[in-house]
Amino acid sequence: MSRGDRDGRGLLLSLCGLLLAGCVAVGPQASEAPPLWSETQEAAPDSGLARMNEALVRLAERLRPALVQVRVQGDTPRVPTPPAPEGPRPPDPRRGLGSGFLISPEGYLVTNYHVVTDAPRVEVRLADGRRFRAQVVGRDQRTDLALLKIDPPGPLPTFPIGDSDQARVGEFVLALGHPFGLDQTVSFGIVSRRGPGRGADTGPGFDFIQTDAAVNPGNSGGPLVNMAGQVIGVNSMASRGGSIGFAIPSNLVKTVLPQLQARGRVQWGWLGVSIEEVSEELAGALGLPEAKGVLVNRVLPGQPAERGGIKAKDVILSIDGAPIAQPRDLVRLVSTTPVGKKVEVGVLRDGKPERVTVEIGEYKEPEERPQ
Repeated sequence: MSRGDRDGRGLLLSLCGLLLAGCVAVGPQASEAPPLWSETQEAAPDSGLARMNEALVRLAERLRPALVQVRVQGDTPRVPTPPAPEGPRPPDPRRGLGSGFLISPEGYLVTNYHVVTDAPRVEVRLADGRRFRAQVVGRDQRTDLALLKIDPPGPLPTFPIGDSDQARVGEFVLALGHPFGLDQTVSFGIVSRRGPGRGADTGPGFDFIQTDAAVNPGNSGGPLVNMAGQVIGVNSMASRGGSIGFAIPSNLVKTVLPQLQARGRVQWGWLGVSIEEVSEELAGALGLPEAKGVLVNRVLPGQPAERGGIKAKDVILSIDGAPIAQPRDLVRLVSTTPVGKKVEVGVLRDGKPERVTVEIGEYKEPEERPQ
């Protein structure tokens, strides 16, 4: 092979090498790994879900300005939160935190009794960050409610209070508050039940509103709100995991607040009897056609029931014409009757209907008495 041939062959090999290098450089573009995420701009929720989502966002934005944080400072630990259905919680620390909500532009707000119990100093922080020293206007242990007052320089946003009797199992609700001392939070859920909380005292015969909206320590005193933006309950306690919450119904709140404002406490009606439910077996033995009414086991000496002529073994069937089907009916009616009012009590005594007149007395705290 001549030298010219060798030089031509070398040039040809060099050109092929360059071409192959170009192919290798281009090749990896076709085998790159796929992207880690997608940002498809066309993705959109169903129109109905989008409208609902937007409505919830607007509702939360409208409500949050009237939500407040209640801060309690004291020299000794405060009374612990009421027992949860799974057991009691440990006492709150010396610097306690809770929630509340404004109900009047002048600065009245609602929270729980257990949030401010025996607190020498209460401070309220508004949604805009302003802080005010709060006066405890009134509080009531039976319902776990307290009315506070701050003195702002101008009118404040408020929550409207709705009709809790209209709340239905299955309807959407929002629970607002400051759980764990965090800034304002909103949780979404439904009304899951109406009735007494398991292992909990529901106060003067009223039912709790149970919800699965998250309620955790620090939510106490915050509002439970329906989709119209109305308060239908005051969050009072929750299961240990926060998966089930209990709220004091707003209609009970509206009964209590005027008395808290006027006298700082609530005058609950009182009979002074020990009672039990009439079972099917008792109904037959007592001569009742059906299991209804409340059996009086004991009449406390010197109390309104004894003075009015109610006797042990009487079955209370009505008060001022309102039927009594179970103990909770009696507790609710007596508790909400004005102290000093005379009522006609319908009883079944020795199988015969009787009527007696009783002047309602006043329930006394902190004594634990049967109704």
